[in-house]
Amino acid sequence: MPMIRLSFLFAITCLITSDFSAQKTADDDLIQFSGVVVTQDEYGEMVPLPYTSIAIKGTSKGTYAEIDGFFSIVAQQSDTIIFSRIGYQTIEIDIPDTLDSKFYSWYQIMSKDDVLLPEAVIYPWPSKDHYRIEFLALDVSNELRERAKDNIAKEVLEKMQHAVLPDGQEAYSLTQERQFEEFKYSGQYKPQNIFNVASWAQFIKAWKRGDFKKKRKRIE
Repeated sequence: MPMIRLSFLFAITCLITSDFSAQKTADDDLIQFSGVVVTQDEYGEMVPLPYTSIAIKGTSKGTYAEIDGFFSIVAQQSDTIIFSRIGYQTIEIDIPDTLDSKFYSWYQIMSKDDVLLPEAVIYPWPSKDHYRIEFLALDVSNELRERAKDNIAKEVLEKMQHAVLPDGQEAYSLTQERQFEEFKYSGQYKPQNIFNVASWAQFIKAWKRGDFKKKRKRIE
């Protein structure tokens, strides 16, 4: 009976020792993999490339580059790291398995990937014959002409100008203009138009024209 008990204790001790050794070996291979992701801009300068995906191949572990291109992730020696971003070529690198340090730095340059899509031509009608039939069947009555004139009237276009939201390019231009205005007067007070003679002249002209009077609504 004591021999059985000793054998059981010996087996438990061996299992614990092997698990501890395996855990220690796995921890010894862990490193902090950090670096910066950059790309080349239109002027040939290297600039940070934010939101680049950095993933460990064969696992669900990953991260992404921050706004300044910096990234950091815990990996193991000999892991394969995948750098990917839409519009750029995917790159894979292998972490060396002979590192003496727990930290490994990397400077990754991403190249743009041009994708050519096939040309797609969309026609309003299947063929010229269909177009001819539809064109001859168009209603060009006086009512449609008057409606078209109303749609392109000056008052209607001015109303649409203030009602229609700006597109992406226009919104980006406005944002850039505001940022430039803030940078221009950074660290100092902005000039006040109340002391600007030209602004007062424009205000007086607009007052005489009646720009500040409430316009009567058209009764349709």
